Amino acid sequence: MRMLRTLAAIVLSAAVAACQTGAVPQGGSVGVPTVRPPPSPAVATSSRSASDESRSLALFYARLQTRLQGEGLLRQDIGTNVGYSAADLARNFERIALFSEYTQVGGRYIARQSRAELRRWDRPVRVQIHFSPSVSEEIQRADRLRILAYVSRLRRATGHPISVVGSGGNYHIFVATIDEQRSLGPQIRAAEPGLTKQTVREITSLGRSTYCAVYASSSSDRPNAYVSAIAFVRAEHPDLFRQSCYHEEIAQGLGLANDNPAVRPSIFNDDEEFALLTRHDELLLTMLYDSRLRIGMTAEEARPIVARIASDLLGSGPV
Repeated sequence: MRMLRTLAAIVLSAAVAACQTGAVPQGGSVGVPTVRPPPSPAVATSSRSASDESRSLALFYARLQTRLQGEGLLRQDIGTNVGYSAADLARNFERIALFSEYTQVGGRYIARQSRAELRRWDRPVRVQIHFSPSVSEEIQRADRLRILAYVSRLRRATGHPISVVGSGGNYHIFVATIDEQRSLGPQIRAAEPGLTKQTVREITSLGRSTYCAVYASSSSDRPNAYVSAIAFVRAEHPDLFRQSCYHEEIAQGLGLANDNPAVRPSIFNDDEEFALLTRHDELLLTMLYDSRLRIGMTAEEARPIVARIASDLLGSGPV
């Protein structure tokens, strides 16, 4: 979604010490099928425990989801009716994997695109989900199953070890209301002690216009190799918005750190056409974790290799 995508953040900042980590804001952030009236959206929070502010947010997000679906956006298919060539795929990879959506200025992250070196994980990714008390058990069970299925899909696409764990995670997803968000600091610090106070404060004070965010961290000696990530998803979101947050933030936290309006069919742009990861996006992840590419490569170094990988994946003709 545009607001979700452009305001949600991955923050990748340089670490101050070897275990001091930084984070990069990533847009978290839809061709069009026959439009059917959408079902009543499932919201994660219990109305009995929610504040007036939280209930107001839930109503706003539910109405927005219904409106976007009514316009034929937030597609849930994988985009097979949109054609693209190997050259398109290679160009889109550079736009998404070798640029950053956010730039650090004076210790804060602002929305300004800049060239970046290739970033990804070089260690197993262990996704751990933290639901705040207001999230119903029914929603927790449903979302865990969805995330399990999605992580399996990402593991197949990347060939990289990615799993969902109950403890000992290094990719933490916090699902909380706006009320609970403000008191998440101790939990976030316990999950990732290396985060700066400023980053923790930023996560716990993200404004209501930020729908979800992910902060991927690296060490000072290897600034392009991710070692941990913290994602935040608003519990007030209706069902599809939450899924969209999980899809985009987890994928961006793997190294696809940018959004670009020219990239299609994809969740990594601002047009809200697709709510969920497309086949095109899977291929971008496959390319990102191809062993022919190395962490820290510049766009110039990666470009000829990326072209060969895209050609291997698609051949000479369009999809």
